[in-house]
Amino acid sequence: MIELRNVAASFAGRIVVDGVSLSVAAGEALGIVGESGSGKSTTLRVIAGLHQEWRGSVTLAGTAPGRRSVARRVQMVFQDPYGSLHPRHTVDRALAEPLAIHGIADAAARIAGALAAVGLDGSHRFRYPHQLSGGQRQRVAIARALILEPEFLLLDEPTAALDAVLQAEILALLERLRRERRLAYILVSHNLAVVARLCDRIAVMREGRIVEEFATAQLGDSAARHPYTGELLQASRGYRRGDRR
Repeated sequence: MIELRNVAASFAGRIVVDGVSLSVAAGEALGIVGESGSGKSTTLRVIAGLHQEWRGSVTLAGTAPGRRSVARRVQMVFQDPYGSLHPRHTVDRALAEPLAIHGIADAAARIAGALAAVGLDGSHRFRYPHQLSGGQRQRVAIARALILEPEFLLLDEPTAALDAVLQAEILALLERLRRERRLAYILVSHNLAVVARLCDRIAVMREGRIVEEFATAQLGDSAARHPYTGELLQASRGYRRGDRR
């Protein structure tokens, strides 16, 4: 459904994504893992049309996507829901705006349906972001991504700003939405456990390049051919006193 071929992206002349090629089929979930600054989020922004300094090839269902066609079929959920929601706009206005931009009628029913899909009721509709909890704000951000009924979600560390309990709730929500709507995902994270829960395949990114890719079912020491992947696996196990040298 989405295919990248030799994509490179830069900020002010500095290369941050260097020759990335990957593909995701309809209904599939791909996780991209790597440390901060490895180019994961920039790759998502290129796909979403939010980053302009890039070259290579990005195709959506075999065609080069235009900005408006991308918005209808591909939506992005950002890491910080408080930062991605306008502080002076109610939930209703945040969800109504994309409908107005694309000329979609029956906004009230669509908004009610999107909120219900993410586990929020009508009482949240006219609240402001500061009147919501962190988990509720992220649910609103997911509802906004769903309001245009896309086929593909780009998830930029969607649980990183949440505590462990809220993280589990949002992951369960994303699992259910993918199953019910047959959504395809690209999820970027530094957390292998989060990626392993949601994704079918994992791509490991370092210094702007994909260094390794394997099925989530193979996750473990046997899947780690690249030394950096082994470091990520070791780090995901957490600190253990007996490992100290």
